[in-house]
Amino acid sequence: MIVNLIIGGIVGWLASMVMKTNAQMGIIANVIIGIVGSAIGFWLAGVMGIGATGSIMSWIISIAGAALLIFGLKAVNVLK
Repeated sequence: MIVNLIIGGIVGWLASMVMKTNAQMGIIANVIIGIVGSAIGFWLAGVMGIGATGSIMSWIISIAGAALLIFGLKAVNVLK
């Protein structure tokens, strides 16, 4: 569980850097965005028939899902 929190934090932090919301988010928000966004990314990848066949693809799917979650939160004005 601790490893999941650490990886979730890294994924959320990387996604927040991609979406340029890094200054607005703290460590707890990064962990939550990373974990939830990763789940969304893997769900969408499964729906589209894309499989994570390696660790690099897993990281890409996780970060893309977290970035998509940040985009959605910015669209409803939760994040600015």
